[in-house]
Amino acid sequence: MSEIKVPELAESITEGTISEWLVEVGDKVTKGDYLVELETDKVNVQVSAEEDGVITDLLKEAGDTVEVGEVIAKLGEGDEAPSDEAPAEKEKEEPKEKPEDKKEEQPEKGESQTKEEPKETDRPVASPAARKLARELGVDLNEVKSTDPIGRVRSEDVKNHADSPKKEKAEPKQSKPEKQSSQPKQGSEEKDDKPVERVKMSRRRQTIAKRLVEAQQTAAMLTTYNEVDLTAINDLRKRRKEQFLQQNDVKLGYMSFFTKAVVAALKKFPRINAEIQGDEMLLKKFYDIGIAVGAEEGLVVPVVRDADKLSFAQIEKEIKSLSKKAQDKKLTINELQGGTFTITNGGVFGSLMSSPILNTPQVGILGMHKIQWRPVAIDEERMENRPMMYIALSYDHRIVDGSEAVRFLVKVKELLEDPESLLLEG
Repeated sequence: MSEIKVPELAESITEGTISEWLVEVGDKVTKGDYLVELETDKVNVQVSAEEDGVITDLLKEAGDTVEVGEVIAKLGEGDEAPSDEAPAEKEKEEPKEKPEDKKEEQPEKGESQTKEEPKETDRPVASPAARKLARELGVDLNEVKSTDPIGRVRSEDVKNHADSPKKEKAEPKQSKPEKQSSQPKQGSEEKDDKPVERVKMSRRRQTIAKRLVEAQQTAAMLTTYNEVDLTAINDLRKRRKEQFLQQNDVKLGYMSFFTKAVVAALKKFPRINAEIQGDEMLLKKFYDIGIAVGAEEGLVVPVVRDADKLSFAQIEKEIKSLSKKAQDKKLTINELQGGTFTITNGGVFGSLMSSPILNTPQVGILGMHKIQWRPVAIDEERMENRPMMYIALSYDHRIVDGSEAVRFLVKVKELLEDPESLLLEG
């Protein structure tokens, strides 16, 4: 018998939430098989088996919070029976007590089996942890009321039943009126019978909410805006897209231009590539650019390392790879940590203008938006329709002056409107 424990996740992560069990009690597994998926503040981590065996017990269920080093399951040898089959073990032991009465015991065994068969048919749906707790507390799962939307009995349902069994049996109909009487406090009586759904936030969503609030409470955050004429970039992409794709096996997108422009501007204004530590500024001489990606469970910001040393093609490939990992929940902790500046593109969802929130401890974030064709004055007499984009820089005013932020954004605008100059900027 061996124990399956929560592995070391990262220096800053001490706990996670069980997202999904990939095995059940009784399953045979081999070394390297994935057993469970853990959701941490940043990524999902799959825990694999360290040896061959059979799952004999699942001590935690989906939704439970677990800490690093905590035992969450048990793995037995190939012929070891799961803990849920304990009653069967007792039946096997009975003949050993009276071997001379084998013939007499077999009819009794048959009778007990016919009595148990209906129970197997009517066996309530419950998590392994709930079944184990019910055995320990002597609770009949058939009497436990489930609070799960699909009717699955969880550990907390067993605990609640064990804590107040008399109240549940004596007053089974009182729970509904109590809920109804409390609803008017949240809204008018007309909404009492309206359908609602209460969904617990995922660990990642809770972390996102916490960090966004912290950013607004701790930083002196301001936002400055400008607009970019993307005519020159569009012309360049049109001329070079086929050749670029053939040579590099990746499309020439907008993100490589914006990443290059941001890096060049950060070199001119180093305090926007810094962070605050106590009463000191940590000026970073490297350029690890975070690219915000919308994943199923919330926004993640994987990092393009040493973006200043990468070509356009290398940047496009790295962003494509990181985006796919984000969608497949395959990002590692290392790929999410240590960014110096962030770029977020709300334009892919149709946003025309927004004020991005800082990704602390960074002190700057650039917001891209939807490309909108608008009439633009070329000179005093001419007007042309141009592909325009609003861009926004949110910054921490504690170390970044307003004039510095404005000039940074102007520099980004100038480089994007003259994309060939990005080659000279390096």
